[in-house]
Amino acid sequence: MEQLHAGPADWLDVPGHWTFLDPVAERLASFVQALPLGRARDLLHGVPLGHPLHPVLVETPIGCWLAAGLLDLTRTDDLAARRLTAAGLISLPPVFWSGWVDWSRLPPVQRRTGLVHAASAATGAAFHLCSLRARRRGHGLRGRLLGLSGTTVVGLAAALGGHLAYRYAAGAAHAEAEFRLAPPDWRPLGTTGDFPADVPVRRRLGEVAVLVVHRSDGSWTVLADRCTHMAGSLAEGELVDGCVQCPVHQSRFRLSDGHPVQGPATAPQPRFETRIHADRLEARPPR
Repeated sequence: MEQLHAGPADWLDVPGHWTFLDPVAERLASFVQALPLGRARDLLHGVPLGHPLHPVLVETPIGCWLAAGLLDLTRTDDLAARRLTAAGLISLPPVFWSGWVDWSRLPPVQRRTGLVHAASAATGAAFHLCSLRARRRGHGLRGRLLGLSGTTVVGLAAALGGHLAYRYAAGAAHAEAEFRLAPPDWRPLGTTGDFPADVPVRRRLGEVAVLVVHRSDGSWTVLADRCTHMAGSLAEGELVDGCVQCPVHQSRFRLSDGHPVQGPATAPQPRFETRIHADRLEARPPR
């Protein structure tokens, strides 16, 4: 009889099943979403970068604490280790803010894992804060042990963060494969009369669902229908100021080029080439 063994991936999946976290997660998410952050919210999402900002920012505290840990293990420079510990703590506010803003727009399973990830990261940071206090008071051994403990906990938080990003695809672009899945040549989507002006219409381009918009100025837009943020159907959204707004998390994409102008989406929406042939609208992936 074959014996099954739980691997690291199975353990990292466990927080996603903790439904008892949902009431707390829902209240926290509502609180974060209601904060009057204005345009700073899109900056924290990473909209100008084209991908989430949070993974970029976490490199600073993790790098500082890893370097401090190496100095502690080798007893090379206690003063430098203390300064690196402090630098890691100083860099934390934007790390946490960007993480919470992204987390607040995740579905339940991802929110549960993200909540445990955040709690682990906060615990690791608390260890490093205690380490810094001990170092400043001259308790070198205690400070080193607390620092190494904090870096270990942060490593576990990083493992959960990686699981969230790559296993659960939080922050990943969910429509990047559409160009590869669509037929490479021109395919009809319908006659021009099938598309009323300024009304989102859903069609299929081979296996790929697409959004078709016939603008009142006579122009045509064909975008991948699945939102790059969490795969919501853009055809069920609405047109706002030359953009289509996803009905799930209110991300907005310009019809002219598919680029996001409002998060939480950070990646552009795939946009197909169009042409009118014999009174039929046709589309294909760009070449």
